[in-house]
Amino acid sequence: MSTSVTIEPRWYIVHTYSGHEERVKNNLEIRVSNLDMGHKIFDVVMPTEKTFEINKDGDRVSVDKRIFPGYIIVNMVMDDESWYIVRNTPGVTGFVSAEDEIEKRPKPVPLEQDEVDRILGHIETQKPTVTSGLQVGDIVKINEGPFADFMGSIDEVFLERNKVRVLVSFFGRETPVELDFFQVDKA
Repeated sequence: MSTSVTIEPRWYIVHTYSGHEERVKNNLEIRVSNLDMGHKIFDVVMPTEKTFEINKDGDRVSVDKRIFPGYIIVNMVMDDESWYIVRNTPGVTGFVSAEDEIEKRPKPVPLEQDEVDRILGHIETQKPTVTSGLQVGDIVKINEGPFADFMGSIDEVFLERNKVRVLVSFFGRETPVELDFFQVDKA
């Protein structure tokens, strides 16, 4: 495949098999090193964001969540040699591209600088988020505090505060109780 040559390095989106992004990133970095391509392929990034999940034991666990599943971004000087190295890395299915009007072939499309800044800026400035796996309507058992061993249903989830409001039935009426994520288990 003949690609146009760019002198300046640009960022390109590379499509990978879903779930193989990290493996492709590592394979590409190894290929760049082994084939001495560091002068043309400068950086390989798998954009992720830090999140916290509450595991079944009620512990907060840090997890890196992929921002763009099935994609990595590569900073490179685009020519036939660098295109070939990236395109033939195991797990890569291709570049995000558009058809070249003259040659009638797919041509990798570089990201605009403001897009790169947003993506890379998001990675550097992100605030961790928490996911609990708890949803409105879930039946839970309270495992801690004055309502320990009571059952109830989730009325509201407050992700920003890591809390849930649970409707607990006692003395014949439902009473809302606000609890931390780790104080409840799905029934």
